Amino acid sequence: MSFKPAIPPELLTPTEMAEADRLAGNGPALMAAAGRAVAWAIGRRFRPCRVLVLAGPGNNGGDGYVVARLLERAGWDVGVAALAAPRGDAALAAAAWPGPMRPFAVEEVARAGLVVDALFGAGLSRPVEGLAAEMLAAASAPIVAVDVPSGVCGATGAVRGFAAQAALTVTFFRRKPGHLLRPGRDLCGELVLADIRLPPAVLEHIRPMTFANGPALWRLPRPDAASHKHSRGHVTILSGTQMAGAALLAARAARRIGAGLVTLACADGQSAALHRLAEPGALVIQAEGMQELLGALVDDPKRQVILLGPGLPPDATTRGAVATLLREGRRLVLDAGALSACAGQPEALQGAAILTPHEGEFARLFGPAGGDRLAAARAAARRSGAVVLLKGSDSVIAAPDGRAAINHNAPPWLATGGSGDVLAGLAASLLAQGLPPFEAAAAAAWLQGEAGTLVGPGLVAEDLPEAVRRAAVFLDE
Repeated sequence: MSFKPAIPPELLTPTEMAEADRLAGNGPALMAAAGRAVAWAIGRRFRPCRVLVLAGPGNNGGDGYVVARLLERAGWDVGVAALAAPRGDAALAAAAWPGPMRPFAVEEVARAGLVVDALFGAGLSRPVEGLAAEMLAAASAPIVAVDVPSGVCGATGAVRGFAAQAALTVTFFRRKPGHLLRPGRDLCGELVLADIRLPPAVLEHIRPMTFANGPALWRLPRPDAASHKHSRGHVTILSGTQMAGAALLAARAARRIGAGLVTLACADGQSAALHRLAEPGALVIQAEGMQELLGALVDDPKRQVILLGPGLPPDATTRGAVATLLREGRRLVLDAGALSACAGQPEALQGAAILTPHEGEFARLFGPAGGDRLAAARAAARRSGAVVLLKGSDSVIAAPDGRAAINHNAPPWLATGGSGDVLAGLAASLLAQGLPPFEAAAAAAWLQGEAGTLVGPGLVAEDLPEAVRRAAVFLDE
């Protein structure tokens, strides 16, 4: 099993893709290549039938005219229904279409055995509504989308007006954020990235800042013969008194992904006794109350990477712990209670290394993410100075310097109590082992997604640390 990337990780916004097209030049040739790619993908997946190509007036529609011509040449029964007169390069493609033009009417869609959606591309700036929306909604046959399903914003994945479910989406050169962010990701169906001979050198000019998360963006730390437990990173996890299991999950994950030492720091003897029994391979320290515990951590210079949040209450004591450790310059991974304790006060997080909020915690800190998770996570990273891992089935990892990665390998059964604690433990462990915050957060999200897939349905959080180990091993094969 290998995780070597088969698809380039760069994601281009519609504006960046337009610039790539401009830099490459020869628009008609690119349009011809795009149409060939769509026609080839259709021929590989569908049997000849009655096809209706819905063509818009721009380049997306031009691609559709090329698709129609190639399928008709291959013996398919093809008609084109045009929303409006083509312009620019699309007019050249339309002039080369020898077949019938159909009425742009719902009745035509209903008669089709396959619909090619070439109405609007990823850069759509207005809602899909009116007759165009009615046409797409009337399709009972499979829909093949050119670039993106019409109505899906290529930059955000949000739906503008109406978007129909595609069975297949064919895009070109590089994927776009909207292909990986929901709901766009769900509406694309099968996604095919086609090579249209656009030179990769254009990326040197564009310098994309958004990526699909995966091993192409980071490399896991690996021990060598000279390694020992002190050289492999030390993670300290503050444990809550009411939900001590959360810290245990984080500790197990931190150990499984390679931290040489993990300490569970407890503010009461009962939690300490539980942790010594439940996680015998971890160190346990205890104190009488949070202030005494913080004093012990501050006095120990080896405790540089500290995870706060799993199982901690969202109260003033937790908020004070965050402030104390940040003031002392410790590298903090903040999750759960530590984030909620600072609700409405994102400035209190300045100096943290990684924040791992879910949607609710993010909203309490920074305001609702809204329909543009990428922009929201980037703004939060700039505001806090920390890497922000906005969790979800389409997690976004954003750095203060503007880099962002979209994690799209998480299966739905990760939506279970404790999985966030595991993720925080992974991120803290990788940070302690020397990965920079952005790479540590991205690697943690990807590994957890792979682990969830390995476990499958019925997953509980306790399954994840061992499965993470298996996912990490596969990276070396």
